[in-house]
Amino acid sequence: MGAHGSAAGWPADAPQVQVVVAHPQRATLRVGDVFLKIDPNQAHTDVEVEAMALAPVPTPQVLWRQPPVLALAALPGTALGRLGERTTAPAAAWAAAGAVVRRLHDAPLPPLPRRSTDEVAAEVDEACAWLVANDVLPADVVARNRRLADVALRPRTPVFVHGDLQISHVFVDGEVVTGVIDWSEAGQGDATYDLASLTFGHEERLGDLLGGYGTDVDLDAVRAWWSLRALRATPWLIRHGFDPFLPGCEVDVLMSRM
Repeated sequence: MGAHGSAAGWPADAPQVQVVVAHPQRATLRVGDVFLKIDPNQAHTDVEVEAMALAPVPTPQVLWRQPPVLALAALPGTALGRLGERTTAPAAAWAAAGAVVRRLHDAPLPPLPRRSTDEVAAEVDEACAWLVANDVLPADVVARNRRLADVALRPRTPVFVHGDLQISHVFVDGEVVTGVIDWSEAGQGDATYDLASLTFGHEERLGDLLGGYGTDVDLDAVRAWWSLRALRATPWLIRHGFDPFLPGCEVDVLMSRM
C-alpha cells in the first residue's frame, strides 16, 4: 500500500512523530511523551546516562536504552526559551535556573573527561580560518572575536558542567525548573561556559540568571565564551544546513562584539 493507504488506517488519536533535531551525527524524535535520541556514537550516550545519574538536579527519566536509541520521558513545562526568539520567562524563572546551575557546579567532580584548553583553542582557530577563507564574515569581525575569546581559554578550577547548556535545554513550569536535558557533553569544565551557553543570544538575562547563581562570576570570561561559542559553532551550522545568520543567533552575537 502507498502512503495514502497507510494514513487511512492510522488512528486519529495516535501520537505523531515529531522531529526535534536531525543531522548526520544524531537525531532526536518525540512520540507522545517519549523522546527517542538516536546516536551511533555510544560514547555520547554513555556520558549522558552517567551524567544524569550523578547530577544533583532534575533530569529526564531514562525509560529504556537499546543502542543506538535512548528513550527518555518528556519533562513537564516548557523550555526556558529558544535561540533567536524573545524569551518571555520571568526573572524568577531565570533565577531558579541559576540556582540549579549553581547546585550542579557545587557538586563533586564527575568521573568524566575534561577537554583540554589546547584542544578548544585549536578548534576555534580552525573555525576562524574557515570563516575568513570562505568569506562568511569580515576578517576584522573574526579577529576581534578571536581576541576576546582568549579570556575564555585561561586556566580555571574545573567544576561539574553540563557542557551544552543551551536555553532550550532547561525546562521550567512557571518559576520552577522541572528538568535539564541533553547531557552528552557533560564532564569537568569551566563554570562560566555553562553560564555563557545558557545566556547565549539572551545576554540581557545574565543578571537575572546570576540572581539565583550568585555574583562571584568572572563576567569577562562569560562574554569571552559568547564569542568563542559563536565562532566555533558557525562553520558547523553552515555545513549541516542550519542558518547562523538568523536574527539573534550566532552571527548577530559576533557582530554585537564589534
